[in-house]
Amino acid sequence: MNTFQLLLLIISTVIFYLFFKQLTSSSFPKRGIDYEADRENDQIGGITEMEKNFSKPEVLPSRVQQLIDMADSSLEKEDFFEADKAISSALILEPNNIELMLKYGYVLIQLERLDEAKENYRKIIEIDSSEDMASVSLANVLHKLGEDEEAIEHHKRAIELDSAYAPHYYNYANTLYDIGQKEEALEFYKKALERDKTLESAQKMVNELTLAQ
Repeated sequence: MNTFQLLLLIISTVIFYLFFKQLTSSSFPKRGIDYEADRENDQIGGITEMEKNFSKPEVLPSRVQQLIDMADSSLEKEDFFEADKAISSALILEPNNIELMLKYGYVLIQLERLDEAKENYRKIIEIDSSEDMASVSLANVLHKLGEDEEAIEHHKRAIELDSAYAPHYYNYANTLYDIGQKEEALEFYKKALERDKTLESAQKMVNELTLAQ
């Protein structure tokens, strides 16, 4: 072995010695201990902590509720044409929604579409025969259409369904008055007042009919 070969051997030995020393020292980064969590809920890489509060997404109203709100706004302005559009659209989505149908009946009456209103109230009664507001509204529509015999039947049905509600008696009295049955009308105006003494229109009719006797 010549001098050059001896020098290479010494250099190689020193390099391998330094490498293995570094490998076995505590300063060499080891797998599995690169990150030590301070708390159990901490996550590597800056991911949000489990205990952080998240904002909840705003719950948007359904399309039907949006249409109902539009209809109510139109009714407040007495814009019955716009109310008709909104409620008609809502009824396509929920055709048996009684709340919507009652609103629709009122709009149809205001637009003087009485035959449509009549069919609307009939449908409500088919869905729920105990809906007294549908019965009295149908009675009022029938009276406007001159179908008084059937109107009286539905007035009586409304009173039967809710005998404590003064306007049912008042509406029935109005129909009776219009068809000339004034004594019976007076009786039902009085019954309306018995249930609601603040009903000024009923008191006025009682006074008028009492004086006429």
